[in-house]
Amino acid sequence: MKRGILSLVVLAWAMAVHGAQWPVITSFSRNGILVCTNLQPGTVANVERSSSLFGPWQTNWAGLNAVTVNSNGSIAVNVASNGSIAAGVPMFYRVLGVSATPAVPFPVTGNPNGHDSVPAEASAEDISTPDHVIGTGTPESCTADAFINAVALGGKITFNGGTNPFTIALNRPAKVFNNKPDIVIDGGGLVTLSGAGATRILYMNTCDSAQVWTTPHCDNQDHPHLAVQNLTFINGNSKNISNTGEGGGGGAIWVSGGRFKIVNCRFLSNVCADQGPDVGGAAVRVFSQYQGLPVYVVNSTFGGNPAYGGSGSNGGGISSIGVSWAIYNSVFSYNHAIGSGGNPAQTGTPGGGSGGAIYMDGNTIKLSLYGTLIEENYVNAYGSAIFLVSNNHDGTLHVENSIIHNNHGGSWYFLPGISGFSDTKQEIINSTIQ
Repeated sequence: MKRGILSLVVLAWAMAVHGAQWPVITSFSRNGILVCTNLQPGTVANVERSSSLFGPWQTNWAGLNAVTVNSNGSIAVNVASNGSIAAGVPMFYRVLGVSATPAVPFPVTGNPNGHDSVPAEASAEDISTPDHVIGTGTPESCTADAFINAVALGGKITFNGGTNPFTIALNRPAKVFNNKPDIVIDGGGLVTLSGAGATRILYMNTCDSAQVWTTPHCDNQDHPHLAVQNLTFINGNSKNISNTGEGGGGGAIWVSGGRFKIVNCRFLSNVCADQGPDVGGAAVRVFSQYQGLPVYVVNSTFGGNPAYGGSGSNGGGISSIGVSWAIYNSVFSYNHAIGSGGNPAQTGTPGGGSGGAIYMDGNTIKLSLYGTLIEENYVNAYGSAIFLVSNNHDGTLHVENSIIHNNHGGSWYFLPGISGFSDTKQEIINSTIQ
């Protein structure tokens, strides 16, 4: 058939990909450009073709075997120019991930050298009696729609996709409804939730009328509680969401109101807006926790490897306004704050570039780090490791049994790698900051 008027069916399968990750063919243009996402960065993929849905499948045609997967988990190939296609003959394509393990394995979850005790309320929730079990024993049965619908209903959510790791690729965010039971999402250490480089993964906002208002003080209410545990969040992307108000940032997760905690999770290759003075949180952005109580992060990894770091205008790992954090036995590494000009933005700049790992702005806020490693993060403006600005000069930095070192770029430091006002209260115990 002639290039530009291709008539075909596009199929996608996965085979022996690390974590049983399933490819998603996201587009096929009229000029023959096939784009496939949700592949494992650092692996290779084969593009196969057949004139019949049932095969036989032609492999190694015109160099389209062992196509290297990009760092964002995608490939883009021109199947029209790679080999002749007879006019009027329909052609079927499939993409298979073929590396048994990725060239760059997933990092471990949490800091193996962090051993600080964790408060009971920060621990994983009991999921022995789940309200929703997604799947019937195979990865294919654990669909994105089933997950999104379960989150909308609330309650405790688990997965039954077999005994091997697998990935669920989303084409839109799962959204919490504020009038439903508290949410616990437990992946059992096997589930990866992917935004496929195209969407945010999870959203909760007590002040969003579309998710139901439940109190007249939506910015300070005690429900819902949201806990994510034993999960990997990969390739979340909120760049297509407005940076105005509280909409932007949070490439994987965006939360405002109620209570939120993260336990035993990995956040890999998530992105948010590239520029803006206050937008951020390549992995997670949080606002308005009930009565100023902290967000807990326990035994979790943000980045962890050069192939999997987060990237956004500010807060390559996490970002918040008016929120405190208590972080235990976790790792933040290889994340990037890529905006420029800081906050407020310098004249002639778009703003941003602060908080390589962590970005916090507000008034009476506190960052508490226990048994946590922060290293090899990068900024263009301020706070290569941490940007902590308390506008009423009543903020606190507590660092205990932790290491903050080898972070890069930036200025305006009151401690190495940590930017903010020099009168920020400091509680440094048995820690290295350099």
